[in-house]
Amino acid sequence: MGSEHGGNRVTGAPESNLAAVVHTSQGDYRVLVGRGIVQHLGDEARNAGLHGKAFLVADEAVFRACVRPVQESMESAGFETHVLVLPSGEKTKNLDKIRDIYAWLARLRAERQDVVLALGGGVMGDAAGFAAATYRRGVPFIQVPTTLASMVDASLGGKVAVNLPEGKNLVGAFHQPKLVLSDIDTLNTLPAREMTAGWAEAIKHGLILDPELLSTFETEVDRLFELKDELAVRVIRRSVAIKADVVSADEFETGDTRVLLNYGHTIGHALETVSEYGAFLHGEAVSIGMMGAAHICRELGLISEELIDRQRVILQRYNLPIVAPGMDVEAVFEATKSDKKSTGGAIRWVVLEGFGQSSTRRDVPDELVRTAIASLVG
Repeated sequence: MGSEHGGNRVTGAPESNLAAVVHTSQGDYRVLVGRGIVQHLGDEARNAGLHGKAFLVADEAVFRACVRPVQESMESAGFETHVLVLPSGEKTKNLDKIRDIYAWLARLRAERQDVVLALGGGVMGDAAGFAAATYRRGVPFIQVPTTLASMVDASLGGKVAVNLPEGKNLVGAFHQPKLVLSDIDTLNTLPAREMTAGWAEAIKHGLILDPELLSTFETEVDRLFELKDELAVRVIRRSVAIKADVVSADEFETGDTRVLLNYGHTIGHALETVSEYGAFLHGEAVSIGMMGAAHICRELGLISEELIDRQRVILQRYNLPIVAPGMDVEAVFEATKSDKKSTGGAIRWVVLEGFGQSSTRRDVPDELVRTAIASLVG
């Protein structure tokens, strides 16, 4: 547990970078968000009680810019560090690539007291995290997200999974990290499209739980896009804190709290599956999915057209897509049936009742879902 080694602490990142502490059945862990803090990674790993060798699984897109400072920080803290580079993109999240990670760990004789690090976006977090969850029945791991989407969402909460041809994230586990360290400066490595896609998950947090955060997204578009002042850091930390609170309250998504984080994801995941992960970045699919979910909410009498328009404008101002022209309605509809939130054959749809107010419904008619999808792809 990262917060319980106070007597043996070494100097890590300044406490002003602490965005949240996540409380879970597997232990508490710190989430650090700041600029230039990757240099403190090794010391923070020590403070989290970790030792042994470090096995760094890195996205090839950030290999040149990010691997060396991560490796140097870990080695300066006494971790013998090994690096495996994997291809970028959702297609890396498959069992064949996991087998490659297993083989690498086995060749280097990784043991249960060693640590796996995920360096990259949500795909690396899922792939490295799932391998860590299952290799030798569980090896500790650290998340070092380098994309905005992963910083505000995917790196937190311990969900690790891979895809099957039949659907997204169908094989997975809950395996909480021992530490999450997000260095905002690594976002400078992102292409513009990847950066804008990342805002979708943060905007989602405002839509479902925090109207004040949503208002900031409405009024501070230019400052947030620039990422140059402290406002962007504060907004990212706030989004992290929202996710951390939800995970702490409903770690295994057994209640109706953590599932709220899936607003827009049922249709979004279906779009990703049908397009074979080639047409949309995850955040783009979620953005489109949120418009589909808003359509359902309006037809259920939960929100007004004015709220839908407000959501649409916010997403568009962050250059996020709101439609998916050319997709097959029936194929997308069928893909929603593989949603992992299904219980008893019924999907738990996350719905808005107003900005900052959300809940779940299991009684959404199939025809309404088809109509919502048609409104996006027509």
